[in-house]
This record gives sequence, C-alpha cells and structure tokens, in this order.
Amino acid sequence: MSDKATILLVDDTRTNIELLAGCLQKTYNLKVAMNGKRCLELAESEPVPDLILLDVIMPDMDGYDVCRQLKDNSSTKDIPIMFVTGKDSDEDEELGLQLGAVDYITKPIRPAIVTARVGTQVILKQQSDTLRSMALHDQLTSLFNRHYLIEAANSKVARIKRHGGTLSLMMIDIDYFKLVNDKFGHQAGDTVLRAVASVLSSGSRKEDVVARFGGEEFVVLLDDCSILDADDKAEQLRSLIEQLIPEGISVTASFGIAELDPDGETFEHLLARADQAVYLAKEQGRNCVVQAKSELDIKED
Repeated sequence: MSDKATILLVDDTRTNIELLAGCLQKTYNLKVAMNGKRCLELAESEPVPDLILLDVIMPDMDGYDVCRQLKDNSSTKDIPIMFVTGKDSDEDEELGLQLGAVDYITKPIRPAIVTARVGTQVILKQQSDTLRSMALHDQLTSLFNRHYLIEAANSKVARIKRHGGTLSLMMIDIDYFKLVNDKFGHQAGDTVLRAVASVLSSGSRKEDVVARFGGEEFVVLLDDCSILDADDKAEQLRSLIEQLIPEGISVTASFGIAELDPDGETFEHLLARADQAVYLAKEQGRNCVVQAKSELDIKED
C-alpha cells in the first residue's frame, strides 16, 4: 500500500480537475468525482480520502450540500474539506467555513497556493489521525482500549435495539498471569500480553472489536454472531492461545461468552454476565469456555 496521502478532487469541469491534478499528482494519490453524488460514494470507499477539494457550483447537488452530508455522516465527518470555487464573496467564504470546511480557495486556481495549502492540511490530518489512534488504542498491545470499546459497544447495542440483529461478547482472562510476572518478570508478562493480543486480533473479523479491557483481560465484540457461533470462535481462540509458548512460557486463558438480549439489556449487563462466566471458567479449572447465564437467571440468583 502506498504511503502517499489520498486526495479526492470534486469538480464538474474537466479542465479544473486536470489543473488541480497537475498540481498534486506527483505527491498524492488522487480520486476524482464529477458530481456530488459520486463524491459521497468515493468518500466512503477505500482508500478513504485524507482531504477533499470540493467545488461549490455543481449540477444536482452543490458543494455546500455535499459538505453538509459529509459532515452529517459518521464515516466521513472527520475528512477535512477545502472548497475550491469561483464564488469569491465574503458571505460565500463565511458559509463554507461555517459548514465545517478547513479552507476556502477561490478561482482562478494558483498552483503554488493550492499546493502549499493542501500540504498544510494533509500534515494536520495525519497528525490528527495519529493523536486519535493513540487515544483509542492500548499502547502495549495496539488493540483498542477500554474507552473505545465502551463507546463502540453502546453504539452497537443501540443499533441492534433499533434495527435488530445479534451481538455476542467474549471476555478473556489469561490464567495465572500474576505468577508469570512474579516468576519471569514484567517484560516477559508484556510479551505474553502481546502474544495473546495477536492471536485475538488475527483470529477476528474486520467488523469485530478487539480490546484490551485492563491488565490481563481482553474483550471481543462479535457482530452478527449468536452465542453458539461465539462458543465455536472462543474454543478456536482458546486452543490457539494454549499453543503459544512466548519466551518458553506456557499460556492458557479462560473465556466467558454472552449474547445480548435486545429487550432492555445494556452493554454493562452484557459485560457483567460475560465476566461472571469467566469467573465460572476459573472455578471449573481454567483454560475453558463458559456460556453466561441469562440476565433472568442472574436476577433470580
């Protein structure tokens, strides 16, 4: 994959596209849209643009409407937008910036100005992406962190309650991890954590959320996955972890799995049931998978 940033050029006039491309094609990967609808499609397709250069005056949907839709879409709201347009009044520029654009360039296009301003915005976007990634990922394992997990889980639960579907949660706790640290040292413990994280990450789908929950605990959110499928997946992962020998250290883990009850159950309840199942797995001798009790059973207990 190229390390070049990707820029989406949007203009209904081919000569304007060719002029912009001439300024930028040696430095960036370019995607081109000749209307607003195509812009919205390309903004969500891989590779996702790092910056959009957007004309205002276009047929069917003008640039202002395109900008509004991009900013209202959670998948595209963080893509910076630069208007490149012949509308040069103060009111037009003010509107563009109020809609969320990071810059407003008026035509006729001056290649040196476009190149400089695009370069600045690409650097800012890359810095922002780096900071966002650091805020959402665990530094040791590179998995998502607890903060991101809770945010993503609440969003998934809300979606399922509105539109239906299934969601299962898998909680994993490394067995006897304190003894690993005490016997082999914390650096060896970190190696074990990274090895387990690698198994969980490589064994999961793109739509799943794999997170380090804290200490030696991990959580995997499984989209469109029943408790039976989650049980099969957990058993596969348990077996793979058992085969790990990082730095000559034998590793096993205990698994608790639970499926969301969409009739009123929150993520906190789902997590608590999976956590209780992990506790039962520990009681049953560790290195096993236990399905959680239903929420009703927990209340009766």
